[in-house]
Amino acid sequence: MNERLTLATVFLVAALIGLNFSILKFALEESSPFLVAGMRTVLASSTLLAFAFWRGERFPSHREDLFNIFVVGLSITTCSSALLVFGISKVSAGLGSLMSSTMPLFTAALSLVLLKVRLPRAALLGVAIGFGGTVVLAIPSLSGSSQFIGLVSLAVSALCWAFGNVYMKWRDFSRVSPVMLVAVQLVFSAMMLVPFGLLVEGLDQTTWGWRLFLPLFYASVPANAVTFALLATVVRRATPTVAASTAYLIPLFGVLFGFAIRGETLGPVEVLGGTLVIFGVFIVVRTTTRSTRVRAA
Repeated sequence: MNERLTLATVFLVAALIGLNFSILKFALEESSPFLVAGMRTVLASSTLLAFAFWRGERFPSHREDLFNIFVVGLSITTCSSALLVFGISKVSAGLGSLMSSTMPLFTAALSLVLLKVRLPRAALLGVAIGFGGTVVLAIPSLSGSSQFIGLVSLAVSALCWAFGNVYMKWRDFSRVSPVMLVAVQLVFSAMMLVPFGLLVEGLDQTTWGWRLFLPLFYASVPANAVTFALLATVVRRATPTVAASTAYLIPLFGVLFGFAIRGETLGPVEVLGGTLVIFGVFIVVRTTTRSTRVRAA
């Protein structure tokens, strides 16, 4: 994947995910968080599996591949996805996108621990600035409101996403195509999230109809199946931190769509915290990418 195609893919993924924060708010008006997360994995896995089989791909048969896919699915499309939807149910779409953008900060830290990647001092400064921004974002909700629970859920969601991102670089997934990789991990996620949602939340909060199915379709296919497949492709051909660069574009689209679609606005504290997060992520991605290029030269 050349540099221009990678950049275009990053922007496309960021736009699709950024819009998803606003779209999910509509789905959550018709159903409960964990059930929404479960239903979107069912639709997304069905779509990707059908596409993979249409291309003539085979379901993975190696135990090692299935175990590795399960780990990635548990971290990204199960825990991260469920906590993301739950967190968005507690906060605005724009604020949710800002908190989710902390993923590259966790990616950098986990790359240091798991991949033994040496981070430049500037990258460590960026991590500190970014996490400082998350503290600022959390300040207005420290009074114990449900918004604080949402912010914590979104932070843990970003951590789980980062772990799966790094794990895909840490382990060998070469026998499985990016499309089949995401399809199978979504199957594993559906098998966990749907029963969990039915057990914990039930169907009492769900209103069936197009107001649920339309946003659920977007959250399942364009914002889930398509984006994870694209990200898997980028991760396989680039460093985890380069792939994570989508996260400092996602909040820009998230805030923009939140304002345009739902009329949301951010206060001064949220603007300051979000700016620090995005700036910290930018420093981490920029310095890490530059360091990687120097070592490869």
